[in-house]
Amino acid sequence: MHNHPSGDPTPSRADIDMTKTIIDTAKPLGITVHDHIIIGKDGHVSLKGLRLI
Repeated sequence: MHNHPSGDPTPSRADIDMTKTIIDTAKPLGITVHDHIIIGKDGHVSLKGLRLI
């Protein structure tokens, strides 16, 4: 989970790529990443909800 100071919770390409890197790195360690939430001024976005992970 992290915030976007701009207020727009839309995930950037960097957010998506970094999340996929974390998932790939954590998997062999037995760690499951369930979601990545981005908080903005007027709401939040779930990468899992957007089917990006």
